[in-house]
Parts: sequence; C-alpha cells; structure tokens
Amino acid sequence: MNTSELIIKKRGGSELTEAEISYLIGGYVGGNIPDYQISALLMAIYFKGMSDAETLYLTREMIKSGDTLDLSAIDGIKADKHSTGGVGDKTSLVLCPMLAAVGIKMAKMSGRGLGHTGGTIDKLESFPGLTTAIDGERFIRQANEVGFVIAGQTAHLVPADKKLYALRDVTGTVDIMPLIVSSIMSKKLASGADIIVLDVKTGDGAFMKKEEDSFELARKMVKLGRDAGKKTVAVVSDMDEPLGFAVGNALEVKEAIAVLKGEDAGHLRELCLALGACVVVEAGVAKSDGEAVAILEKTLDDGSAL
Repeated sequence: MNTSELIIKKRGGSELTEAEISYLIGGYVGGNIPDYQISALLMAIYFKGMSDAETLYLTREMIKSGDTLDLSAIDGIKADKHSTGGVGDKTSLVLCPMLAAVGIKMAKMSGRGLGHTGGTIDKLESFPGLTTAIDGERFIRQANEVGFVIAGQTAHLVPADKKLYALRDVTGTVDIMPLIVSSIMSKKLASGADIIVLDVKTGDGAFMKKEEDSFELARKMVKLGRDAGKKTVAVVSDMDEPLGFAVGNALEVKEAIAVLKGEDAGHLRELCLALGACVVVEAGVAKSDGEAVAILEKTLDDGSAL
C-alpha cells in the first residue's frame, strides 16, 4: 500500500478499508510511517470524518498495538467505568465499592488528570504510601478478595493511542469525534470487562460544552462497544458546576467516603446511583432502573458499600 494514496483517498471523502487502517496504524506505531504523513491523514479525517465501520477498525488496530487484560480469573461479572472528565468528579470512588456490595466486580484501569479535570489515580494517591502501580496478579487477586480494584494504566495498554494523541495535540486535531471515540473505547475494550458504563459530561466544566455533542459522543461510544461485543451503556451528566461540594484530591476522597456512609452530597449520590443502576440492569441483577436504584441505595444506607 501507498501512504500518500491513502491520505488522498481520505481527503476525497472515501472510506478506508480495515486492511488500509491496519497498514496505517501498524506502520505509524512501528516507525515506518512518519509523523508528517499521519498529521496529513489526521487533518483529512478532521474535515471528512470517519464512518462507524472505520472507527471500529481503528479501535481494533489500537487495541492490537499493545497488551490486553484477561479478567477470566476474576469470579463473576466484571464491569468497568469511564468518565470523560469534570471538576470534582469522584464517582469511581463511590461506584466501585457500591457495585462490589451487590456482587458485581469492578476492575478499573484509571488515568491521571487531563487539563482542568482531576484523575482518579491522583485522588487515591492523596493517601500517604498508597500505590496504584500493581502487577496483573495482584490486580486479579484484589478484585476477587475485595470486590473491586482501581489501578494506574500501564504503558503497554494501547500504546498506539498515546502516540497518536501526542500528534493530535500538536496538530489541532484533538477534537475529532471518531478519534475521541476510538481513544476512549480502545482502552476500555482492552481492559477486558464484560460491561462498560460511560459517564459523558456536558457543560462549562466538561470537554464537550454542547449537549448535542455529548449525546452524539455517548451514542457513538455505546454503538462501538456493542459492535465490539461488549454490553455498553452511557449516561450524559451535567458539568455546569462541580460534582458534589468538594474539589481537591483529598477533599474529594473524604466526600466519597461520606456518600458511602449514606450522607448526601448534592447530585453526586444521584449520579452514582444512575451509573450503578445501568450496570446492575445490564448484569441481570435487577430488571429495571427503579429496582436497581433501590438495591444500590440500600448499600449506601446500611453501610455495606463501605
């Protein structure tokens, strides 16, 4: 294949095949296709977009670039969650133990803060001496023994995304919808969970400012996840104001613990219940959102989540 011809093909608005996308991503990660050609491709995609099929092909190739997690040694149903990021977003710290209390294992690889948003790993490391850099054996053991595990992402998980994002960042192509979808979903699919729940933020404190863009992102990620064979659900949540009452790593951990004790924290508890209900229904533990919320509320009110 010829890289220049593929750039021209995409520039003209034609759809790239799975083999062509495989050639481009494999060549770029392997160092055989230079930055300047992939930069040209990214700009062509910026103006011409990608079909759902192309986005799925791209995601598959991103996953192939590195390791994938095998969670088969974790008993029962495994779930994972991703948030597109916001201010005061500590939902994972509530959601994971809450779901573990109803028998759903949360096995989550998390990242650090990006831009103005805080990362779950940063929040957890406000505990002196706590480490989130754990090996695969400990990851599996903790999920089985505790019911959930949150660990830092490894450099070997979807390395193509890291390389491609660095190029997008300096070429004005970060905000390409199909590439955002592929970036997020490649990491979630590589993480091996049975169920993926997505918290897509919208508003002034989110990366997606417009509600219609947030809903489009949610729809595309859910479709891709389902096309890849995973149970995938999404909630679009408001980020016109901070989530809960606390902002700052240690303060947010303290607030998450308060919610797990049954205390109220604005719409933080409400959002965690909404996200959790999606997982509980997909896992077959409840037949409706209302039943799922009631089950999860009980874990907060009786302290079993903590």
